[in-house]
Amino acid sequence: MLKIRELKKYFPVKTGFGKGKEYVKAVDGVSLEIQAGETFGLVGESGCGKSTLGYCVLRLIEPTSGEIFFQGQNILTLEAGEMRRLRREIQMIFQDPASSLDPRMTVQQIVEEPFVIHKLYPKQERLHKVQELLDAVGMDENAAGKFPHQFSGGQRQRIGIARALALNPKLIVADEPVSALDVSIQAQIVNLMQDLQTRYGLTYLFISHGLPVVEHISDRIGVMYLGQLVETGLSAEVCRHPLHPYTQILLSSVPSPDPGLRREKQILTGEVPSPVNPPAGCRFHTRCPHVMDRCKVEEPREIHVSATHRVWCHLVEAPSLTQDNERV
Repeated sequence: MLKIRELKKYFPVKTGFGKGKEYVKAVDGVSLEIQAGETFGLVGESGCGKSTLGYCVLRLIEPTSGEIFFQGQNILTLEAGEMRRLRREIQMIFQDPASSLDPRMTVQQIVEEPFVIHKLYPKQERLHKVQELLDAVGMDENAAGKFPHQFSGGQRQRIGIARALALNPKLIVADEPVSALDVSIQAQIVNLMQDLQTRYGLTYLFISHGLPVVEHISDRIGVMYLGQLVETGLSAEVCRHPLHPYTQILLSSVPSPDPGLRREKQILTGEVPSPVNPPAGCRFHTRCPHVMDRCKVEEPREIHVSATHRVWCHLVEAPSLTQDNERV
């Protein structure tokens, strides 16, 4: 469904007189694939570049370099009109439901707007389609005539999901869709997204900084740090057998619901390095509790631990597995 190859997005930043240009390396050489019908969870700290990657997939911001293939077509080669038509098949759920919905428009107008933009259906049929979409996301039949401020955060996110579903897309990029909601409401929205995935045959790129949510909804997970992937694999592989120290620390920071369960906490010390001047070698070495001299000068290579589990870390040594993968 989606294939990303060596994607980079650099943002220019202002510098002092005579110092030339510098760039924030928000996404720096990310490659991943998402199969039709699956949920790929992208997780990492704030500022690691995961949301920027999502915006690049829809070309809401233009990548600096790399390739993005959707169903075999490189979308970075498309003209504006072609890209506009393609966006019927790729939609987005935004992080903040309050700011992503126009406060001057009714729910009917918000959900109907994709039909208007793409000139689909007569007006009476649009009204019927909107009611079907609102019903699909669990909204009351009287919601269509109201404004966004009349709803709770969870209800507003349901409206945003209905809008994303309007054009019957194949891929939905969900940019932290539950991070602004209470925990109980998060569970409702995640369960709704799973039901809709089964009902409409959707594929998700689910972006979040919360590992428990990502583990629950995702088939596969990718962990990002400072613009690069550090580990990818099946949800069970990454969450139960994490190999990269950064993934291990993220998992150890998740609170346990069992007060009697005691486990060793790994504390992540130090500040995230500047994406303008990322560290040489492994980008995590300035905060890694297992750092070696090699980590400071040599960038980790991709290691295939299994057919589905990959990690970029000098601590992981799997030469026989890697050689077998290369021969295949």
